[in-house]
Amino acid sequence: MTGRASEAVIHPIVTGQRFAVVAARFNEAVSEKLLDGALAAFAAHGVPADRVEAHWVPGSFELPQAALALARTGRYAGIVCVGTVIKGETPHFDYVASAAAQGIGRAALESGVPIGFGVITALTSEQAWARAGGRVGNRGEEAALATLQMAGWLHTVLAADRGRRGHKPTSRRRGEPTRPLPGGRPRKGGAAPGRG
Repeated sequence: MTGRASEAVIHPIVTGQRFAVVAARFNEAVSEKLLDGALAAFAAHGVPADRVEAHWVPGSFELPQAALALARTGRYAGIVCVGTVIKGETPHFDYVASAAAQGIGRAALESGVPIGFGVITALTSEQAWARAGGRVGNRGEEAALATLQMAGWLHTVLAADRGRRGHKPTSRRRGEPTRPLPGGRPRKGGAAPGRG
């Protein structure tokens, strides 16, 4: 599939948030173009340069671990992963491309932080360059736009959920705020699991 992503609608709340871009050094010249595209997308949508951090890792295989580590810090509204995997003569391409794609998706699901997939998987270097600001677009820019859209969407969903609850739930026994379960749901009655 070739082509460009559709125009993004970005929620204004995300412009004040922090973002990160993780770039793979393998095929670094292409990754630099992807990073430039991501940074340009953030700037074009009102995210100041000092609110976006760039981090470099050895290759696309390492992108998921870096993205998950950054997401777990709680400092970022979204993270973008960029890199390039070009098919060679061995099946190495298949393993790296698959690990990067599945790992980045898993990192987003485990952390709850939007993580954009800006990894080019190409059969030739010409195909990679075409997707790094060439005739087919810039996958780094597209991944940043998707991350901005998801950060805004999550903000809207979570704000609606907080508004529906109206107040912070309290424990029935002591009047203390309940402790959240993993995933942000409060414990019923504030009691620890298995105690009462």
